[in-house]
Amino acid sequence: MSGYPARTLHIATPLDAEQELQRIGVDPVGIAMMAAKMLTRCVKLTGLQCRQANILKQEMLALGGDAAVARGTVACSIDKTDVILIGTDKQLHTLCGKLAPQPFGLPALAAELKQVLTFATQRPRFWRTSQRDLTLERPLIMGILNVTPDSFSDGNLYSDPQRAIDRALEMVAEGADIIDIGGESTRPGSASVPAEDELKRVIPVIAGLAGRTPCPISVDTWKSPVAQAAMDAGAAIINDISGFTFDPQMAAVAARTGAGVVLMHTRGTPHSMQDDTVYADLIGEVIHSLRRSLALAGESGIEQERIAVDPGIGFAKTAAQNLEILRRLREFTSIGLPLLAGTSRKSFIGKTLNRDTGQRTLGTAATVALAVQGGADILRVHDVREMRDVAEMAHAITTGHAIESI
Repeated sequence: MSGYPARTLHIATPLDAEQELQRIGVDPVGIAMMAAKMLTRCVKLTGLQCRQANILKQEMLALGGDAAVARGTVACSIDKTDVILIGTDKQLHTLCGKLAPQPFGLPALAAELKQVLTFATQRPRFWRTSQRDLTLERPLIMGILNVTPDSFSDGNLYSDPQRAIDRALEMVAEGADIIDIGGESTRPGSASVPAEDELKRVIPVIAGLAGRTPCPISVDTWKSPVAQAAMDAGAAIINDISGFTFDPQMAAVAARTGAGVVLMHTRGTPHSMQDDTVYADLIGEVIHSLRRSLALAGESGIEQERIAVDPGIGFAKTAAQNLEILRRLREFTSIGLPLLAGTSRKSFIGKTLNRDTGQRTLGTAATVALAVQGGADILRVHDVREMRDVAEMAHAITTGHAIESI
């Protein structure tokens, strides 16, 4: 055996870096100086001018990092280029300071880069709804309650209002933090239902639950009349699969009622969405679409503290693309808002494992655990008790902190 045994270190968070430095007895001043050097990141910037990119390249090389640019950037023989900055957190933060006095719009770019670096290490601490703030100190479990006759997983099981109310209260007892009630199936290939039918399905359940549960109620709808009636009946959250793009009045309803909102990415309606799954840059395009939804929310006066984002796993994506989103989920934390992951029992799990809908609990558990590791703050699930255990265990491993019973 070598007298100098070596091993690689997996440093994923500032806490990991600080603990490793403490273990070898580094001075506290040295820890403050060196911890940021142990966290390496790649940051992608899109659509820069060549002169901007060349300055970034020079500055990163001077700092000991690097910047990848398109061929032709140095000679300015192309119009624009994307840039991938490669460096430690310390180098990237130093870069922000060096860009502040530069020309060509680089101070604004530096401000955006600094914000992204902050989001990478400081996650949101709460999510505001119309009724109360939800702490994000641990992952939140959103229990799914479909009151539809044709849901892919539990169609017609809870179409009776009293049965649906009983199931909601059962999920609360199992550890749900939020109850998400939907009156229209959005499975691939499903057709839309009239708002009147959706109202008949969801409002009696919401009204029957209001005041009977400590959990806020979410309404899963993209229709503004349904959202308004649900909020009037006692809901606190609007979960819109379209990210405010299907109904132009939805953002105004959310702003007026003070609802917490979930803005999800999709393409087209559920009936046609699986016909549009070609992406040149899957993660980049999904994030760009979510930013457009955020702009709609901002224009309507919805505060950032009320918004969570959902990359829309299973919506206008192939099975391979859903796996890629899960694998790269942490990239969505650059938006700086609570992140929801909805993987429960979905078809990509069935295709991966060759399992029918009722046999996907363990596959779902794997996706929930990895979603938590990837930065998910909210998990939308059918099997509440089981997935709460999975999420809390994954959170304890990822953060290094055991979760006390609540």
